[in-house]
Amino acid sequence: MFEHCKITFIGSGAMAEAMISGMIRNQLAQPEALWAADPRIDRLVELQQRYGIQYATTNVEAVSLADVVVLSVKPQVLQRVLNDLKSHLEPEALVLSIVAGAPIQKISEGLNHKLVVRSMPNTPAQIGQGITVWTAAKAVSTDRLEMARQILGALGEEIFLEDEYYLDMATALSGSGPAYVFLFMEAMVDAGVHLGFERHIAEKLVAQTVRGSVDYFTKRDDPVHLARLRNQVTSPGGTSAAALYYLEKAGFRTAISRAVWAAYERSRELGSNAKTHAPESDA
Repeated sequence: MFEHCKITFIGSGAMAEAMISGMIRNQLAQPEALWAADPRIDRLVELQQRYGIQYATTNVEAVSLADVVVLSVKPQVLQRVLNDLKSHLEPEALVLSIVAGAPIQKISEGLNHKLVVRSMPNTPAQIGQGITVWTAAKAVSTDRLEMARQILGALGEEIFLEDEYYLDMATALSGSGPAYVFLFMEAMVDAGVHLGFERHIAEKLVAQTVRGSVDYFTKRDDPVHLARLRNQVTSPGGTSAAALYYLEKAGFRTAISRAVWAAYERSRELGSNAKTHAPESDA
């Protein structure tokens, strides 16, 4: 599907590199068909040396004759990029955005271009273990949807949803989710060190505990509620019961819920210039 296609990345950060390496690893595109543009020339040279891709010194030059344009910049500089690229894209080019909080309407109007896909990958995509929620403008054809699916599939799993407002929810839950997990792991490691473990041993214990717990949940033949699994390791009057009682008393569950909602509201703020429908909080 990507034979003879030019795919350009506007922005060359960690997620752009994850997509580049994933596409090459999965043989979706040849390195010479992949282009990048970024103000940091040293970063572009680094990617060229590492993967064999091409680069351009300006955004307009990079998107010339491009079949797919991936917007992989920070939300704070998106408007500048849209102004730069407006009316410079090929008429049938697919625009694939991974910019947090940026709605399809804002991108489409900013570029004067209708073929826009909006997506929200997360950090594990950098090792091909991510999860990406995505949606598309109604003007995007079936074959372009399949192109987007394959590109995002190079990052791990992907979920297509018709309604765009789910993207802000995904940003809060899975997009920012790794930060919550890392903070939880960090706290567990620090607790292990406080107990007396050397840090490298505490890190290994925590990492494998988290990895094994996730696999135990996701790889079961019988789908089961998480509460049931928690109950399996919580003996009456035991150590887990004592720990869980303290976590509930300290408001652990409520803190997580409020943190996710705060991230969701922030995602909506980032895209506040567009009209997207979303439910109101019942908190």
